[in-house]
Amino acid sequence: MPCSGYRRIHGELVGLRRDIAASTVWSILKEAGIDPSPQRTDRSWPVFLKAQATAIVATDLFHIDTVFLRRWFVLFFIEHGTRPVHIAGITRHPTGPWVTQQARNYLMDLGDHAQSIRFLIRDRGTYFTDSFHAVFQAIGVQVLPTLPQAPRMNAIAEPWIGSCRHEATDRTLITGQRHLHPAVNEYAQHCNQHRPHRSLGQRPPGRPTTPEPCLASDKTAISRRDRLGGLIHEYKQVA
Repeated sequence: MPCSGYRRIHGELVGLRRDIAASTVWSILKEAGIDPSPQRTDRSWPVFLKAQATAIVATDLFHIDTVFLRRWFVLFFIEHGTRPVHIAGITRHPTGPWVTQQARNYLMDLGDHAQSIRFLIRDRGTYFTDSFHAVFQAIGVQVLPTLPQAPRMNAIAEPWIGSCRHEATDRTLITGQRHLHPAVNEYAQHCNQHRPHRSLGQRPPGRPTTPEPCLASDKTAISRRDRLGGLIHEYKQVA
């Protein structure tokens, strides 16, 4: 009972017919270095995100302006636990029915893995309608809207948007949807398969363990693979 105080613990002991005074319970907790209940339990949002990371998925939209002054919106989902990104769709008009359909497609792509999701974090955009919620609630997922003007509540999705813009789309003259779609998908593949994440011990989502360090006697070379026309470089060791 991590959030129970000494009075609650004393009551549980009385129910078990243990003759002990409440002051004795308080003394035992104090000697063990256990703080009073209000100081012991942290119910903050960061603690919730950390404790439930493997069961949380976040979603968001961000816009990209093309060289022809047209704005396109990209919908994506990202898992908190291991950080894989899924580009759900691109549209000029993110309506409620369109976003709902992309949610259905996303869950179909996840297959059985969708059963591990317990929470979905989304912002307060009007395109996240009741029908969108129903898609996730049908499999037991609780949808958690963020508070107004509180981007830190979506603290995994928002930084990914910044990374995608800084490392890819802001450095490319996007001409339209047929150009934007492969660009953001290739960047998502780069993030999932190669880009290191500090929260994962500098591993990408698709690599379960950190590779063994090279010894001084190992005869290896470094090869480079260019992505997005050379905007992004991926390095790996080859024998």
